[in-house]
Amino acid sequence: MAEKERGVAPEQLTDGLLLKELEVIHRTRHETLLYGSEDALSTHTARMAALEDEYVRRHPQRAQSPGRTRAGARARDGEKCDGEKCHGEECDDEK
Repeated sequence: MAEKERGVAPEQLTDGLLLKELEVIHRTRHETLLYGSEDALSTHTARMAALEDEYVRRHPQRAQSPGRTRAGARARDGEKCDGEKCHGEECDDEK
């Protein structure tokens, strides 16, 4: 069976269109997860990953919110680091 058309290749989109595609795909994710067929979910997942990968490739130094890091999430939740491991992962927090 031939590969289905998946839309414009992410690397061919302008920055504005890439952001628009990302907004749409994130907005429709939940509904696709809950009500889409296996094929629809697989297609959605692949397209979302391709769009996100392209965005990260174009913006490797993108702004990152401290609250969206492991350390920021722990601080928000009031958890303290033991200085060695946190949640089974190597700790990257400052001691």
